[in-house]
Amino acid sequence: MKVLVINCGSSSIKYQLIDMANNAELKAKGLVERIGLEMGEFTHKPVGKDKYYTQTPIPDHAAGIKLVLDALTDPKMGVISSLNEIGAVGHRVAHGGEYFKQSCIIDAKAIEEIEKLCKIAPLHNPASLVGINTMMKLLPNVKHVAVFDTSFHQTMPAQAYLYAIPYKYYEEDRVRRYGFHGTSHKYVGPKAAELAGIPYEKAKIISCHLGSGASICAIKNGQSVDTTMGFTPVEGLMMGTRCGDLDIGALLYIAEKEGMDYKRMTTFINKECGLKGVSGKGVDMRDIRAGKDAGDERSTYAFDMFSYRVKKYIGAYAAAMGGVDVILFTGGIGENAFFQREPICEGLEFLGAKLDKELNKKIIGEDAVISTPDSKVKIVVVATNEELVIATDTYNLAMGK
Repeated sequence: MKVLVINCGSSSIKYQLIDMANNAELKAKGLVERIGLEMGEFTHKPVGKDKYYTQTPIPDHAAGIKLVLDALTDPKMGVISSLNEIGAVGHRVAHGGEYFKQSCIIDAKAIEEIEKLCKIAPLHNPASLVGINTMMKLLPNVKHVAVFDTSFHQTMPAQAYLYAIPYKYYEEDRVRRYGFHGTSHKYVGPKAAELAGIPYEKAKIISCHLGSGASICAIKNGQSVDTTMGFTPVEGLMMGTRCGDLDIGALLYIAEKEGMDYKRMTTFINKECGLKGVSGKGVDMRDIRAGKDAGDERSTYAFDMFSYRVKKYIGAYAAAMGGVDVILFTGGIGENAFFQREPICEGLEFLGAKLDKELNKKIIGEDAVISTPDSKVKIVVVATNEELVIATDTYNLAMGK
């Protein structure tokens, strides 16, 4: 069965076509960007063929999805002869709330519940719904499956997910920590345990998904027991453009000073802060590192703040779990930025974690143990594959497994 994985953002669509009957072989992947703007962009990468790129107006997600389906079946750049070869569609949905504790086949009830969650995930779920509704119209005869970023974290205990606010806001509005990046943490956790030679169901793993979006998850005995992202993906670590942990009083002060309303504050904490806001160099850690090496003060602040905050949460989660067996790096920065992994791990020897600095420099985008042979805590790098998690869940549910 070939599974089409769709990930709709507010102005983008990521996709992959994966042949699950042939060892999860990737057939094609691509990206639709700048949807709704004057000129959109479309990149299609069929395996074994030349990459295709074009700029064209893409007025809405429906037009973007049509581009994807046309490219997949195109005589020259396509990888299937007709849409009939697509056996199921997996949709990434950012927020599943408390209702969706696992992936599910999409029916009218599922759509209704995803719609309800738009009020607490206004930046993410509406785009997912557009993708779901569009794809279900274009491919009405196949199973559609929703895979939620939040589901993996539904095992967190109340002491970890409740906020110290009047309890009625949890009872009435379900304001609580949900966590995100669940599909990534779910994928890399077992891989890390395997690399470390420890049974996943008995391991204490601190999973660091570090990229333009970043989160850390404490995984104990195969379950998420805490995570840094909260009610929204803004909380926790410093990220590319998100502020992460911030004194609410400071935000209120800035909002009053600048005359910000709710919409403006949302843009501020999501798009203007983090590495971008501190460094002024953008969000690419390589550029920030170059700025630090050149003696730029703001780049140095951004670089050091990022590694410090990751290190701080590693210590916190080791305490919360009563120890740690594996420290795991994944995501764009975690997998590739060896120059960030080193300062993050520096000083963690008291936990029993010793980084092999020379080996660390050689590991870029591949699965590996990067701790020293005598390190009690294994430090590992695992390349994440969220699309494969979505495809696997979709395949299993479509096949009735």
